[in-house]
Amino acid sequence: MLLQSILFFIGVFGVYVGAEWFVKGSSNLSRGLGIRPIIIGLTVVAFGTSSPELAVSLTAAFKGSDNISIGNIIGSNIANIGLVLGITAIIIPLSVEKIIMKKEIPLMIGISCLFCIMAMDKMIGVIDGTILFVGIVLYIGYQIYNSINSKVSGDSANSIQMRGSGKNRKIVFRNIVFIALGLAFLLVGAQCLVKSAIFIAGRLGISEMVVGLTVVALGTSIPEMATSVVSAFRRETDICVGNIIGSNIFNILMVIGSVALVRPLAINHDTLYFELPVMLIFSIALIPLIRGNLTVNRIEGFLLAFGYFIFIFFLFR
Repeated sequence: MLLQSILFFIGVFGVYVGAEWFVKGSSNLSRGLGIRPIIIGLTVVAFGTSSPELAVSLTAAFKGSDNISIGNIIGSNIANIGLVLGITAIIIPLSVEKIIMKKEIPLMIGISCLFCIMAMDKMIGVIDGTILFVGIVLYIGYQIYNSINSKVSGDSANSIQMRGSGKNRKIVFRNIVFIALGLAFLLVGAQCLVKSAIFIAGRLGISEMVVGLTVVALGTSIPEMATSVVSAFRRETDICVGNIIGSNIFNILMVIGSVALVRPLAINHDTLYFELPVMLIFSIALIPLIRGNLTVNRIEGFLLAFGYFIFIFFLFR
């Protein structure tokens, strides 16, 4: 138990350092290349912070632990909106770009609905996985197209002129190193957290599904939490919001898609009629919260966080 506690704190340290470097490298790289930070948040940062979910879900699927694999993704998506977005908004109100309201949030809701429909037969099979995986390929392609056509206003010309210079190449390389090291610390830290948390939860006799929805989901959502909080303190709210929305999209399309291609996933009755609807409700809840002034304020952040803890309460009832 002592060793697992030490691993837990090592994980916390690794995740914090990784988040700091990852956000710093990503935001600087986006400016240096003339790419809008929201695009970086929706792709590079979202992919990086979804990597722990992918690793954990694939490992669980190979071991035949479908409940942990599915619970990890559903729990992570709920935690990303309720806990991560909620706590981050409590720290600092989050401004949301109009494009997020018009395109990304409806897309996330649509993908969540598709996931729920696919789960109606209590199985996410190879065909479902193929559809989801094709979806992530199209999504990445769409974001690449956006990054090509969306340059940082005012500084785009200067950025383009600088790209060929030796000095700029060094800056780009340095930021790529920051991103790579940050991602490495995030992944190692998350793995230490998850392994120690699973061990502790197992000793307490908690079921696999509950472990997946809570301990594992929180463990794999810690990169999102750390990245979003650091982004908020650095006033990079575009990366913060884009990270959360993009991560939820990646979790369903990339993670569930990849895992289902490797091994079909069984969905139990409680998941179909409780956890999945809750995930959908949290996604839809963003529309009225953000629609007014394109901001998630502290009160709305508190409501999201409170809703998450209500979900945990009913999960353990």
